[in-house]
Amino acid sequence: MKKILIINGHPNGKSFNFGIAESYKNGAISSGAQVETITIADLKFNPNLQYGYQKRTELEADLLEAWRKIQNAEHLVWIHPVWWGGLPAITKGFIDRLFLPGMAFQYRENSVWWDKLLKGKTAHIITTLDQPSWYYRFVYGRPSVNQLKKSTLEFCGIKPVKVSYIGIVKGSTEEQRKKWLEKVYNFGFRNK
Repeated sequence: MKKILIINGHPNGKSFNFGIAESYKNGAISSGAQVETITIADLKFNPNLQYGYQKRTELEADLLEAWRKIQNAEHLVWIHPVWWGGLPAITKGFIDRLFLPGMAFQYRENSVWWDKLLKGKTAHIITTLDQPSWYYRFVYGRPSVNQLKKSTLEFCGIKPVKVSYIGIVKGSTEEQRKKWLEKVYNFGFRNK
């Protein structure tokens, strides 16, 4: 039984991203996977890494529980919208506060290299867009994907990281949204 963690990074509980998270979860449960969820907007924590890595800020109870879920999972599913080319601020703050030296990675003494402490896990990023995915990729260089996939997940040893784009969400029909939700359900069912 695969252990899957769905991390919903949209701050609005009425957003289409919540439907996406639910569809993935239902598909994964139907396949027999063990599924946990984190809804970042529901967590009580300060998203500001106030001192950087100079001084550790104690993790709030919700972040400690989120870290337990991340450590327990074999496969992480990140669901988020693209805003101004990047991640929502609360999602970025969640990453800043949790993916820390000694937890997600460890710098080596007197070296530019680091140890990847989350090896053995895989991930799938499902992101919603209000522009064509090809435009986001080739014109803007897909900054949210580069940040989450390359600069965070792979930096910490999580591989492979699959990326799926949902959109153009703005102006989409109910029929189109149903098709996207079916597609995401199938991602969950196949544990991808």
